[in-house]
Amino acid sequence: MRISNLFKEKELVFSFEIFPPKVTSPIETIYDTLEGLKDLKPDYISVTYGAAGSSPGNKICELSSLIKNKYDIEPLAHLTCINSNKDFIKNILDELKENNVENILALRGDVLGETKISKDFNNACKLIEYIKKNKGFGISAACYPEGHIESKNLKEDIEVLKVKVESGAEHLISQLFFDNNCFYNFLDKVEQKGLNVPIQAGIMPVTNKKQIERIVSLCGSNVPLKFIKIMEKYEHDKEALRDAGIAYAMDQIVDLISTGVRGIHLYTMNNPYIARKINENISSVINSINRKQVS
Repeated sequence: MRISNLFKEKELVFSFEIFPPKVTSPIETIYDTLEGLKDLKPDYISVTYGAAGSSPGNKICELSSLIKNKYDIEPLAHLTCINSNKDFIKNILDELKENNVENILALRGDVLGETKISKDFNNACKLIEYIKKNKGFGISAACYPEGHIESKNLKEDIEVLKVKVESGAEHLISQLFFDNNCFYNFLDKVEQKGLNVPIQAGIMPVTNKKQIERIVSLCGSNVPLKFIKIMEKYEHDKEALRDAGIAYAMDQIVDLISTGVRGIHLYTMNNPYIARKINENISSVINSINRKQVS
């Protein structure tokens, strides 16, 4: 099923993101993660590339196929294009089709070090257009509530987002954020632009201080004082920090759902414990929202 159609069937879509094993590791190392997630019954699971598309495409295809054909969960295969030509992308699309994978998150990918920029695809919009011409896929795209780190400002970034939607993106997933007001401000501006596609809020429970420092350096997300205090208070107690990070994420999620956000996309970091704890605490909230639509 196309992910955009899930939003026609449900008031609230709840999904997870995982990433493939390292290039040197066998695909089987991800089985424990999937076994820990499957009974939580997410609406779909997205499979991410590494930075700059460092995870090879065949692992993305293999893992997406596993999610679809073994676990009977809809996969969303990330596809980056910054260092890919049309032949490579076409091969990936063909393999995804052969494995009944019909949803793709189209991304440019990060420019790191001496990354060679593709002549065929130097931005996500061109990739979206190419996938749309190949037909048979539901196309998702990324959005940035605080603006992409390379954009001059949020206004410019939303103009780019408009082109993504016009090119064929049917559904958007946001970069992680820690201040819900930033997301609400973003939704208002997107609505003013007339972009009428479902948008999921990307939430990452942060469980260690180095992790948050790395994330902020990569994407520039605003870190509220409340969150900083949590990090400083519990940074030397691994278990306490993990549970405090989960609690902060749950607080974000409940607020977002109560305000009418259409979807939550949980960045699990391949940690079923985190996903399970959050699911246990918000499943009744999600079920309540979706029951209302059915009734």
